[in-house]
Amino acid sequence: MAGSDPATIAFIGFGEVGQTFSRGLLANGRVGIRAYDLLFGCEAGRPLEDAAQRIGVSCSASASDACSRALYVFSAVTADRAEAVAVEAASWLKPGQIFVDVNSAAPSTKQRAAQAVEASGADYVEAAVMAPVLQPGLKVAILAGGPKAQAVAERLNGLGMNLTPVSEAFGRASAMKLCRSIVIKGLEALMVDCAAACEAWDVKDQVFASLHATFPSIDFHALATDMRERVATHGIRRAAEMREAAEMLAAAGLEPGLASAIAQSQQRGARSRSAKGG
Repeated sequence: MAGSDPATIAFIGFGEVGQTFSRGLLANGRVGIRAYDLLFGCEAGRPLEDAAQRIGVSCSASASDACSRALYVFSAVTADRAEAVAVEAASWLKPGQIFVDVNSAAPSTKQRAAQAVEASGADYVEAAVMAPVLQPGLKVAILAGGPKAQAVAERLNGLGMNLTPVSEAFGRASAMKLCRSIVIKGLEALMVDCAAACEAWDVKDQVFASLHATFPSIDFHALATDMRERVATHGIRRAAEMREAAEMLAAAGLEPGLASAIAQSQQRGARSRSAKGG
């Protein structure tokens, strides 16, 4: 893109993913980063702005301003906002810019987002983040899809990321992510409900001992604690992701009820934490 700085990256959404990726990229000393978040400029967004200042990221008053000179534009919002952000971005993206969609959205959502972005002349890369980002940080495994996936993966991996191209077609990477999520988020929902029922009847030790006898490699006490915390901390975002999984199943002519129930369980777990002041 004429006039763009190839060392500049922009994030739309500056939550856990945006902050974690920014730390890793800036630690390499190779980039300048700008960010925009809907919460910037209001009281609720002050912690995000403070985090940006500590990390070394410049905050912008609008997404278009944050991304105006960026080569790579990362969309890191929530699954339910992924398509709307892509459609909005299409009004100001320019040829030569690369829109990297890391949101956990349904294949059909990514396909519609790609269509909107490509109409602007910019390139779209589908990116499916395959694990929680905090521990691996910038090296978290990401599956990439689209005609530009191979070239963009090579360039971003050169900045310290870990993208693996899986398809030139949009949707396949997200399908791989969401099929896995049905199991992971489903297990979290099962363990949260199981632990709560065990506590209500004071039978946790006996039930977990029985489960351990069947699956001796698993510490069910530790697993229940870990998964309850995951749901409490990330349940809202995970619920949105599982609604996207339900959309994926329905689009394939499959029953989406289980994925929808997992979404409800994740949402419920997050709410219960909020109600307890967590």
